[in-house]
Amino acid sequence: MSDTTSPTPLTDAERVDIRRFMGFPAYGSGPTLDPFFRTFAMYPDLEWRLSNLQPGELVVIRARLAALYTAETGLESVGDNLDTASASVWVHNPREFADRVAFFDGLRRRLCQFIGIGPGPELRRSSSNTRLIV
Repeated sequence: MSDTTSPTPLTDAERVDIRRFMGFPAYGSGPTLDPFFRTFAMYPDLEWRLSNLQPGELVVIRARLAALYTAETGLESVGDNLDTASASVWVHNPREFADRVAFFDGLRRRLCQFIGIGPGPELRRSSSNTRLIV
């Protein structure tokens, strides 16, 4: 017997996280004459897609969100070992943070591709080849 219940629609918190992971700034709710003058042209398309996902698509989106939450937590824990270069056989990877950011951003781009909306400005910036050399 198969489960015939449909997943619940995205919550407001899930929508915020999707926008954030896709690289878009906070959507806001202030009154304006033109509700999209302060946003990006793709916001209406993104909101329409998020409001009209098929049950199977909701399952995929939630699985991607779970992976993104885990990867984001990993980024936040990188600082735990900054004071240790090696301990016994363990050696700190000096590129750990950069590697984790690249992995995290790759997951974010996969979310954008699945939803069918290009990355927002923050995610586009993180993919630039510009490097600061000190």
